[in-house]
Amino acid sequence: MRILLATDAWDPQVNGVVRTLTRVVAELRQMDEQVEVISPDQFTTVPLPTYPEIRLAVGAYEKVQERFKAFEPEAIHIATEGPIGLAARRICLEWKLPFTTSYHTRFPEYVSARLPVPLAAGYAYMRWFHRPSGRLMVATPTMREELEEHGFKNISLWSKGLDTAMFRPRGRNEADVFEGLPRPIWLNVGRVAVEKNIEAFVKLDLPGTKVVVGDGPQREELMARYPEVKFVGAKFNEDLATHYACADVFVFPSLTDTFGLVILEAWGAGTPVAAFSAPGPVDIIPGTGAGVVAPSRTEGLREACLEALKIDRSHVRAVAEGYSWRSCAEEFLRLLQPYPEPEKSRFWRRLRRLARLRRRTQTTPGAS
Repeated sequence: MRILLATDAWDPQVNGVVRTLTRVVAELRQMDEQVEVISPDQFTTVPLPTYPEIRLAVGAYEKVQERFKAFEPEAIHIATEGPIGLAARRICLEWKLPFTTSYHTRFPEYVSARLPVPLAAGYAYMRWFHRPSGRLMVATPTMREELEEHGFKNISLWSKGLDTAMFRPRGRNEADVFEGLPRPIWLNVGRVAVEKNIEAFVKLDLPGTKVVVGDGPQREELMARYPEVKFVGAKFNEDLATHYACADVFVFPSLTDTFGLVILEAWGAGTPVAAFSAPGPVDIIPGTGAGVVAPSRTEGLREACLEALKIDRSHVRAVAEGYSWRSCAEEFLRLLQPYPEPEKSRFWRRLRRLARLRRRTQTTPGAS
């Protein structure tokens, strides 16, 4: 199948959305699917206000249109609601092409945490964006229920995967990256930004050492206010996996994530998880024995951390082995809505004829 993916989140951005999309694309290509990715690195970009690490494409519409024509996709997936996603959505509606979308970030909560914008306005925009989608993919049942309550339609579940070869327990002879720090080690990994609710973690009264892996606009502020916390910056690949494996408990305080891929990464390393009762954690942690969920979104995280410390790490690893990126990619493929082949062929043949006619008109002397 010829699959076109339009996304405003791609390398070199560092987040769970990028990791999910890049791994799914890699798996699809290994399955011999043809995948064309339209991403910000292919455009002139400007920094996102309040978050310069994220770049937004400028003047995307015409370039995205040309990519559509050149690739002639059989299925189109729009992964994000930014400039590239908007351009792809507009083209699909103008050309009457079916498409699917996915909901990776709680955009209304994200915006309200940074700007004086009411949640209702954010949800109005998101409903407008996803309404024409033939299928809206979300990661958890809780997220599906929340979106249905806000008036979203055509919602399907699409879970995430894990690289269990990279994210694995520390070997007996492997170095401890936290050597010399008082134990236990309480770890958080992710963007150091207000919407991640990291302050709820770093202010906890816990024995041992709290460590934050990641970078972001709130890092300097939190470093100044909580000097006892170790902020070690962003880590990648094997280095990141080692930090997971050397920690005693992974603490996930976010209330805005729709899944929490970092939970799976911690589990791959055999590290139990403590989290607030929010979408993502409440869908994947209860019943696994691999973590503890606090009783509410505001209280009980400290107690959850201390309980998680008692969990058998070998059991946590066994839970992680139930996830794979191949199954995630296969589910994504199933959820796509390809064109019926005759309809698709007629559409693209007609489009090519129009393009040839336009070129011939432009090159004919005296043509208007």
